[in-house]
Amino acid sequence: MKDITTNEYQKLKKQIKELLNEGRKKAFQSVNTILLQTYWNIGKYIVEYEQKGSVKAKYGEQLLKKLSKDLTLELGKGFSRSNLTYMRKLYLMFPKSETLSHKLSWSHYFEILKAEDKLEVSFYVKQCEKENWSVRELKRQLKSMLFHRLALSKDKKGILELSKKGRIVEKAEDIVKDPYVFEFLNIPQQDLYLEEELEKRLIDNLEKFLLELGKGFTFVGRQFKISIGNRHFFVDLVFYHRILKCFVLIDLKKGEVEHNDIGQMNLYLNYFAEEENSEDDNPPIGIILGAYKDKILVEYATRNISNKLFVSKYQLYLPKKEELKKQLTKIIGGGKN
Repeated sequence: MKDITTNEYQKLKKQIKELLNEGRKKAFQSVNTILLQTYWNIGKYIVEYEQKGSVKAKYGEQLLKKLSKDLTLELGKGFSRSNLTYMRKLYLMFPKSETLSHKLSWSHYFEILKAEDKLEVSFYVKQCEKENWSVRELKRQLKSMLFHRLALSKDKKGILELSKKGRIVEKAEDIVKDPYVFEFLNIPQQDLYLEEELEKRLIDNLEKFLLELGKGFTFVGRQFKISIGNRHFFVDLVFYHRILKCFVLIDLKKGEVEHNDIGQMNLYLNYFAEEENSEDDNPPIGIILGAYKDKILVEYATRNISNKLFVSKYQLYLPKKEELKKQLTKIIGGGKN
């Protein structure tokens, strides 16, 4: 028998593990595809049964209750009224089965279908595909009303584009949100806190913070020191954006953003462009996050600034769903107010 060297054996083990993992992955994808198709067809059968006139709309719930009870008795788990409701909705939202994304699991679709609007449903499907969100990450983005927050900064055409393609990052404006939501920090709205505490909590929750920032952000450092002459300045948070190929500087303000905060960020951006950028880097982006902002003051303070500098609000609690829906309806139904 040939001697087994450590290197050869480790290589063999690695090959077997890689092969097994790949096989399991393909098996999961295959099962997921079949499961989605099956649930879509169940939804189709239910809708077709209703449309034949056998069931009036007001009796729809009774149909699902009875169907759930009978199928559970005969086939076992997986046919709760809730599941059947979303199978039905899966078919209604995606009447062509080939439009289903098989990169997403039934658990993803179950959460996404809780959205009421087709535009919103389409957006979250595209975004899950692009950013490879887990179900847990998806739930957080749904709760934080990501679609509505991004859509409110666009016109009607831009909202339709967002729903069809997801969030496309091509320019500085594409990575900015207003507001940002930091509910994951668990700081009660009425509590007093320092900017340093807010910064520390964001770093302690870096994974969730990066999810809120969006795809492409890589953390560089906090309290990044800038020395000019005998004076020293510190940028609260510095990131690098892999897609835009540029530094992103973030300054945190616990209260209202003032005009001098904007001037200071402009200084930081000029410094980074000159001293920190590599030959292949694009101009840096600056984002000032404050609890409040005066839109008119920001407009005057940023006018004629050539750097990519943005001022956004942050909030420590989830946004009010009905208010965001109301604002979005105004844009889709007519012009901006």
